[in-house]
Amino acid sequence: MELTRVTLTDPKQGGYMYNEAIKTLRSNIQFSGKNIQVITITSCFPNEGKSDITFHLAKEIGKSGKRVLLIDADIRKSVYLTRYDIQERVEGLSSFLSGQISWERLINRTNYRNLDMIFSGPVAPNPSELLGQKEFKQFLDQLRNVYDYLLIDTPPAIGMIDAAVVAQICDGAILVIESGAVSYRVAQKAKAQLEKSGCRLLGAVLNKVDIQQNRYYGGYYNRYGGYYGYGNSGKKET
Repeated sequence: MELTRVTLTDPKQGGYMYNEAIKTLRSNIQFSGKNIQVITITSCFPNEGKSDITFHLAKEIGKSGKRVLLIDADIRKSVYLTRYDIQERVEGLSSFLSGQISWERLINRTNYRNLDMIFSGPVAPNPSELLGQKEFKQFLDQLRNVYDYLLIDTPPAIGMIDAAVVAQICDGAILVIESGAVSYRVAQKAKAQLEKSGCRLLGAVLNKVDIQQNRYYGGYYNRYGGYYGYGNSGKKET
């Protein structure tokens, strides 16, 4: 099948440390095990950098030689079409899940190596119900045979159920947390919500760290690329 081709313009290339952090995040995911193939990525609140990290992670996985499909499942408020200046007309996930189009019109080939995308489509009044349909799981199961990794960008976990609904059919989840903007209590609430879905929490990404002012996190970024896990000790880590 010949896929529709779209051109994405990346407005945020990222500096050296950001790019190294994304590479380390990619490596950590690949070392999580062969059974980790479908991954949901969410945050606690909007504007924590979730979609930027998802996109750059997908690019980096593609550059490593793995086939990756980025699925924008934020049917409530997507940013991809405007942020990456996509001029082509594209179909979306909401149209597919509501039975308006077939899956053959859904997947788009991008101008980045080994990276294909599915866009969110028109805003729907019932996004969690659409994402919870058995058809979505069946679709993902088919895609497992085509791609090495499926990265699913979902709405924030706090106040919305979409991320947990999607997490139920994923192999792992990553939580993006903005440094200094999210309390420990809120982060733990988001973590618990994902774990209740039965999905394995792979870890968290501490984003927007001011490395100049915070020497501790600066060193942590240098060593671990911003990949940050929450344990069960109860110790405050944000």
